[in-house]
Amino acid sequence: MSAPTVQEKKKVDLSRLRNIGIVAHIDAGKTTVAERMLYYTGRTHRIGEVDDGNATMDWMDQEQERGITIVSAATSTEWRDHRITLIDTPGHVDFTVEVERSLRVLDGAVALFCGVEGVEPQSEVVWRQAEKYEVPAIAFVNKMDRAGANFERVLEQMEDRLAASPVAAVLPLYKDDEFVGIMDLIDEKAVYYADEDLGRTYHEEPIPEDRLDEFQSLRDRLVQQVCEHDEELFEKYCMDEHIEPGELRSALRKATLAREAVPVFCGSGLKNKGIQRLMDAVVDYLPSPEDLPPVVGIKGEDEEVKRTHTRDEPLAALAFKVVTDRHVGKMVYVRVYSGMLQEGTYVYNAENEKRERVGRLMQMHADHEEKRERLEAGEIGVVVGLSDTTTGDSLCEEEHPIVLENIEFPAPVLSVSVQPSSRADRDKLLNALSRLSDEDPTFTVAYNSETGETVISGMGELHLQVILERLRREFNVSPAVGEPKVAYRETITENSAFEYKHVKQTGGHGEYAHVVLQVEPLPAGSGFEFEDEIKGGDIPKEYIPSVEKGIVEVMAEGIYAHSPIVDLKVRLLEGSHHEVDSSERAFNKCAKKAFREAFTRGKPRLLEPVCSVMVTAPDEYSGAVSSSLSSRRARITSMEQRGERNIQVVNAMVPLAEMFGYSSELRNLTAGRAEFDMRFEHYEPVPRSIADEIVERKREEAEQD
Repeated sequence: MSAPTVQEKKKVDLSRLRNIGIVAHIDAGKTTVAERMLYYTGRTHRIGEVDDGNATMDWMDQEQERGITIVSAATSTEWRDHRITLIDTPGHVDFTVEVERSLRVLDGAVALFCGVEGVEPQSEVVWRQAEKYEVPAIAFVNKMDRAGANFERVLEQMEDRLAASPVAAVLPLYKDDEFVGIMDLIDEKAVYYADEDLGRTYHEEPIPEDRLDEFQSLRDRLVQQVCEHDEELFEKYCMDEHIEPGELRSALRKATLAREAVPVFCGSGLKNKGIQRLMDAVVDYLPSPEDLPPVVGIKGEDEEVKRTHTRDEPLAALAFKVVTDRHVGKMVYVRVYSGMLQEGTYVYNAENEKRERVGRLMQMHADHEEKRERLEAGEIGVVVGLSDTTTGDSLCEEEHPIVLENIEFPAPVLSVSVQPSSRADRDKLLNALSRLSDEDPTFTVAYNSETGETVISGMGELHLQVILERLRREFNVSPAVGEPKVAYRETITENSAFEYKHVKQTGGHGEYAHVVLQVEPLPAGSGFEFEDEIKGGDIPKEYIPSVEKGIVEVMAEGIYAHSPIVDLKVRLLEGSHHEVDSSERAFNKCAKKAFREAFTRGKPRLLEPVCSVMVTAPDEYSGAVSSSLSSRRARITSMEQRGERNIQVVNAMVPLAEMFGYSSELRNLTAGRAEFDMRFEHYEPVPRSIADEIVERKREEAEQD
């Protein structure tokens, strides 16, 4: 990161602020379009290219090497006297967390679609995320210079796959099969971009004669679509009066903010065409903080609190991202909804009820810092010094507390085990994993005391590959990686009893203990019960705890498959002792032997963890999804239709052991258009044929250990 470079920005009226994100499927051209936006607004003096590895917004080494966006990058620029905070988000499904937390705090979105590929799988995912947070959107159909690009087809796919209401505001303009510019349906102009200065300048001409009929037909359709959302314009339309461009823009803005229409533009980021009209659309159609309803939060137990988007209200801000920088330390990205954050003052974290000091304030330009003295309502920036703040925390004034709606993150779907390559690396590895999980809520770390493994979980193979690469590069740790083990359990299916006498003679005191144990199965989830039924002092009271302790120790080790034993009751029925040779140690040993034998005679069963799995996929894939789940020993519990876009939700109970590799299979099966959520539910018996294989394998592993 560079040192602070820019002095405090001039104050901008709230109505002239735009907080937007660019969202799309991977390789739709988000970063390329963002680079042109920065260049044309004068924010940068050269155009960075993704393929050359020098894009401003893809600043991570791995982003430049892989040619994809991995983390969302924020910057601020100006266009037509408006300040635009722009966040370029990843398109790969593994990094959906970056899209989720960006859309939570942004006011508007630019949805990019490839003119050739159209509405792709991840486009549907990010569109659903924008719908969840009720974010108004405009669309940009990119790559119109490529063979096979079809603007009309993309509009149709937006209706069919997204249930959106697209309104074409421009048309692509070709000359001798070469994409040369656009036709503006609102201003009724043909726009041509100059190649010699990277599209910075352009000129407008009348619509070409050979396109007039097509143009007029599509403009009439635009006017008709817009008039449906404005009564006054509808009357003018019915009276066949000419509707001015300003009137159209005003009505289309109203419909966009109400999420009743999606203005659609087109161009080519790589060929430097159509970007300025897109920037105009950001200003003309996407909301300012003033256009938003008051932000709603909770005070105390359940008292609702509202804050309007103004600098005069008490502070309300949301921490939506945490980054650890090797030079700066912990950096907390915040969106200020009301009031003001000022350098050197104290804020109140309403989640953990702690006061924290605001060290430094910054505005980010990708990985470069620009010093700020304050962040005001409507602005997005970075705070340094909030050591106890995590993603989703609400920052406010102690006298005016408010807890804002948190950010919902999808559960991780893929896990691997990691082991330090040496004892010296153990602490370094755990520290590095802790810091990375603080940054990314979809990356989790868990230690399994049962298997002795550290298990890391993420959103997919690429996600975990990037994490492992960051461990190597940033923390100088290279752990060994393996597939995690399934935590099986054992129980019995029948009552069983066993009597055992432990007698050992030595030169001095011997060992003597005698117990009769009965074991009984309990319902799933009941755990362990121990019942002492000794009467008349056959076994002295001081030895009873040793009997129970011995049983518990064996249960932890396992007998049948070297897995913990659960859901049974042990009754201590009878026994005897020796006045001299009996001891706690003797009864502990005796109980272990008796329990092992009784358990073995109780027809033991192996139990496996079973998860509830919910798969959300387009209806056309529901059969393939059900078949795939069934092949993994799934028990499908329900199937239901959701929403207007023919989305099918398949619910099933599936053994955890069968879910390894499922995320990759599901993506291949549905062309990446499905997503799933998995949660542990309970343990169930493993089918006998499969159990025999598992038991044999676990016994071999135990012998090797």
